[in-house]
Amino acid sequence: MDFLKSAVASAIAQGPPFPYSFGDRVDVDASIWTLYNGTRRANGSNCSIFSFDVTANRSRLPLAKNALKKLRTMRHPGVIKVLDTVETDSYIYIATERVVPLRWHVKRKSLSPETIKWGLYSIARTVKFINDEGTSVHGSLRVASIYTSESGEWKLGGFEVLSNVKDDEAIIYTYGSLVPDSGRYTPPELARSGWDAIKRSPHSAIDAYNFGTTIFEVFNGDFLGADQAGQTKGIPPTMHSGYKRLVNANPKARITVGAFLEQGRRPGGFFDSSLIKLTEGVDNLGVKSEDERERFLDDLDQLSDDFPEDFFKMKVLPELLKSVEFGGGGPKAFSVVMKIATKLANEDFEARVQPVVLRLFSSPDRAIRVCLLDNLPLMIDRLPQKVVNDKIFPNMVSGFTDVAPVVREQTLKSVLVIIHKLSDRTINGELLKYLAKTANDEQPGIRTNTTICLGKIAKNLGVGTRAKVLIAAFSRSLRDPFIHARNAALMALAATGDHFTEEECATKILPAICPSLIDKEKLIRDQANKTMDVYLQRIRKAAASMPDTVLPPPQTTEGAGPRMSTPQPSEASSWTGWAISSFTNKISSASGEMQTSGNGAPTPRPASPSASLDPGRTTATPTTSSASALHRQAITSPALSPAPLSRASSTTAPEAYFKDPSPAIDDDGGDAWGDMDDMYDEDADDDGSGFSDAPSTEPATVRPTKKEPIVSPKPFDDGSEPDFAGWLAAQAQKKTPGSKPLPKGLTKSTTATNAAGKKPMAAKPAPKPVVAKKIDMKPKATEADDDGWGDGW
Repeated sequence: MDFLKSAVASAIAQGPPFPYSFGDRVDVDASIWTLYNGTRRANGSNCSIFSFDVTANRSRLPLAKNALKKLRTMRHPGVIKVLDTVETDSYIYIATERVVPLRWHVKRKSLSPETIKWGLYSIARTVKFINDEGTSVHGSLRVASIYTSESGEWKLGGFEVLSNVKDDEAIIYTYGSLVPDSGRYTPPELARSGWDAIKRSPHSAIDAYNFGTTIFEVFNGDFLGADQAGQTKGIPPTMHSGYKRLVNANPKARITVGAFLEQGRRPGGFFDSSLIKLTEGVDNLGVKSEDERERFLDDLDQLSDDFPEDFFKMKVLPELLKSVEFGGGGPKAFSVVMKIATKLANEDFEARVQPVVLRLFSSPDRAIRVCLLDNLPLMIDRLPQKVVNDKIFPNMVSGFTDVAPVVREQTLKSVLVIIHKLSDRTINGELLKYLAKTANDEQPGIRTNTTICLGKIAKNLGVGTRAKVLIAAFSRSLRDPFIHARNAALMALAATGDHFTEEECATKILPAICPSLIDKEKLIRDQANKTMDVYLQRIRKAAASMPDTVLPPPQTTEGAGPRMSTPQPSEASSWTGWAISSFTNKISSASGEMQTSGNGAPTPRPASPSASLDPGRTTATPTTSSASALHRQAITSPALSPAPLSRASSTTAPEAYFKDPSPAIDDDGGDAWGDMDDMYDEDADDDGSGFSDAPSTEPATVRPTKKEPIVSPKPFDDGSEPDFAGWLAAQAQKKTPGSKPLPKGLTKSTTATNAAGKKPMAAKPAPKPVVAKKIDMKPKATEADDDGWGDGW
C-alpha cells in the first residue's frame, strides 16, 4: 500500500498539478478504476478519486476516456458530481464528491426496504433521463456502477460505454464486451447476436433489462446470470409485475424504465411512499405555497426512524433550516428540524443547527420564540454554557415582559431547563429581577409557576441571598388570592426547608404559615398543616439540643439585702410561681397585724429593701427578714414614694409588664417602655434620685428634716399590677425644671394624700440626676418589606 501511494505521488509530481490528496483505497467490484478516499488540499474537504493507470490497462483506455468525457458533460442530480479531472499519458484522475460503493451496503444488508425503494426511484429517474432526454444508452447498469453519496443518495456512475444511439460509431458497439463482468449482465439478445443487436431493438431495452437485474441484486445480493432473471425472491409483491416485464426475454416486449417509474408512482404503487415524496418536495420547499408546505411537513413528520439519516442531515435539514429562517416554514418546520437533530453528532449539531438557533432567538416572531422554548430541552445539552449564558439568555429574557401571556409563561418554564447553564452572577442578578416581575404578574397561573420555579431553583441561588429571597417570595404567595398560588407556596416551603436556619423557621416562616391554617379552602388548610409539621419537627429537634438556660448561676454578695430570686427548676410546677416567690417565701415567719393609715389603707413599704431610713437616727440600720422589723420600720419611717424595682428584680418577672389595667396609662404606653432606662441613673448620689444594684456598705448620714405627713397609697386592687404610675409621678415631682419629660403614656400624675385628705408637703428637691443613655426597646423595622422582595436581592 505504501509503495502504491508513493508511486501515485511520483506520478502526480511529474504531471500537471492536482490539488487533491490521496487517502485509503476503497475495495470495489471488478472495474477499470481504482477508487481512493481523498481530501481537497485547500480546505480539507472530503472527496473521492477515481484513478486509471494507462500503462497497466492500455487496452481499456478508450473506456476510461469515454467515462471521463461523459462524466464531464452529463449533468443530473442522480449522476456522480465531478470536481476536477487530470489526464496524462500515464494516468487519468477524476476527483468527485465523496462516494461509497453501493455494494458495501448490499453485502451488510444495511438498507431498509423503504430506503431501497427510494434509491431505485432515484436511479430510475436518472436512467429515464439518459434514455429519453439524452437519447443515450448506459449499457453497464448494475450494482457495481451505483454509489451512495455522503447524503445517502444513490448516484449513478460506470459511464465506460455510455453512448448516444445517434452515433453510428458509438463505443458501446465496439468495446461493450470489454466491461468487467459484462457476461453476467448481458441481455439475452446481445448474448446471441452481439452488441450490434442494440441497433435492431429499442435503444432503451438493454438498460431496462439491466435495471431489472439491479432490482434483484439489491434485494437478494449477487446476480449470477440470466437464469435468475424474473425470480421474485425478496422483491416486494407490489413490484413483481413491473419487474418481470423489465427482464422479459423479448426486447420489444420489455417496458422502459420510464414506464416502470410511472407505474410505481401511481397511488398505492411501490414508489408511493413518504420518503420519495420528501425527496421530491425538499428541493423546492422555499417556493411552495402555504398549503403545500403544510402537507409536506405533515408527511415529513410522519416518517419513521428507519429512513436514511445521512439524507436528512445533508439534504433535508439545510432546506428546513432555510425554510424556518427565511421561507416561512414556521414552528412546524422547526419541530421537524429538532426531530432530525436528535440523531446528529455534536459536531454536526454545532456546525449546522446551532448558528440558526442563535439567530432565531433574536427573532421577534412570537410563534418562533415559543417553538424554540418548547424544544429547548432537546438541544440544551448540546449548547455550550458560554453560548447559553452570553447569547441565548440575553435574548430570551425579553419574553418575561412580553405582552402575550403565553410567551411569558413559556419563558418562565424554560428557566428550569437552562438554569444549570447560567452563571451565578446571572442567576442572582438578572434572572431574579425578572422573576420578581413574574411573581406580580396579572395572570395567576404565571404567579403560581413563578413560585414553583423558585422552589425548584432554590439550590442554584446564592447562599447569601437565598433565604431572604425565598422567604419574601413565598410569604407573598401565601397571601395570593389564587388558591393554587397559595398551595404552591406551602409546597415550596415544605420542599425548601433545609435552606433556612432554625431561627428563620421560628421567627419568619411559621408566623407566615399560621394564617393558612384557617384558610377558607380545605386544600390550603391541609397543606398548611403538613408544612407546619415539617418546620415544627425541625424546630423541636433544634430546641432539644439547646441548653436549659444561658443565665449565669446566682451569686450571693455578703451584706447585700434580699433580692428577687432567679427561678429554680423545682419551682416550674406553676408558670407564675417563680415570679412571685420573692414576696411569699418568708410569709410563714411573718407575724402581727398590718399597720394601716388613717384611711384604712396599708402603709407603703420603704423605698429600698437594703436600708431603713429613720429621721431620728443618723446611721442606716440593716433590715432583717422578720416581719416585726418590717412592721416597726413601716410605723417609724416617713412615707416615701414607691421605689422602682432594681434592674435585677425588674427582669425577674417579665409577665408583670405585659399589661397594666391602671387608667393612668393610655393605649400608646407600650411604645414608651423603651424609655424607662431614663429613670435609672447609675451615677447618681444616694439621695433617692438614682438606684444602684449593689447595697451601700458605708453608713448613710441623713440630714434632719421636718416630719412629713404619711402618704396613703392606692388601695390594693386584686387584679392590677404594682402601682408604677404612682411611683413615676413621684419621680416627676423630684425632677428639676427643664428635665426630660416622662415617657409617652405615663404623664398623668397620681398625687397621694394623707389620712386627713391633705396633700403632703413637698420634699426637698434632689440634685439633678445624670440621665442614663436612652435605649430604644421598640422592635426595629425590617430592612426589606415582604411586598418588595424583589428589591432586597
